[in-house]
Amino acid sequence: MTPNDRLERQLRAALLLAPVANDRLVLADAVLGAAIDGSVALSAAEKAALAASPLTIRRFRQLVAERSAWRASAGMLRAADSGAALTELVTDDGCWRLHFTGAPGAWHVILQLAASAPFAQQLLAGQPLLRVVDGAGALVLSGRLDRDGECESAWPFASAPAQHFQRCGAAFAVEAVKALP
Repeated sequence: MTPNDRLERQLRAALLLAPVANDRLVLADAVLGAAIDGSVALSAAEKAALAASPLTIRRFRQLVAERSAWRASAGMLRAADSGAALTELVTDDGCWRLHFTGAPGAWHVILQLAASAPFAQQLLAGQPLLRVVDGAGALVLSGRLDRDGECESAWPFASAPAQHFQRCGAAFAVEAVKALP
């Protein structure tokens, strides 16, 4: 893309978002949401209404940003029990790792965000409250990421990590939450 192409795109975007007299939201969030997730295409009249309303375009962009924001990642304990201590679990999307350090009775769990995660910059800047839950829904860890993209806590269960996850469906999830219950 040349500098002229970029400038032209910026000018078009500015024109689309310039204030219009008596502008109002012309499409409901449900209609915009259906268009975003692809479940229903906008009709020709809806496309024209969207193009004519900078306010509706801004709302559309906001909904796209909200829907593209990371909410959760899940993972599973996949290795058979070899008797060795569990040292790491990774989410299915590869964006999060749980590291287990310590020894029986003194385990620690570290949540680590992969630097290559598509939402890494957003999460490090926004510092949302995160939690890790096991397959039964029990809280494993909660907190905010530090500058290195990690969050650490004492292991909250009596059993070692491998045995605990095996008893709880071998699953876990990393989630963004508004507040802890």
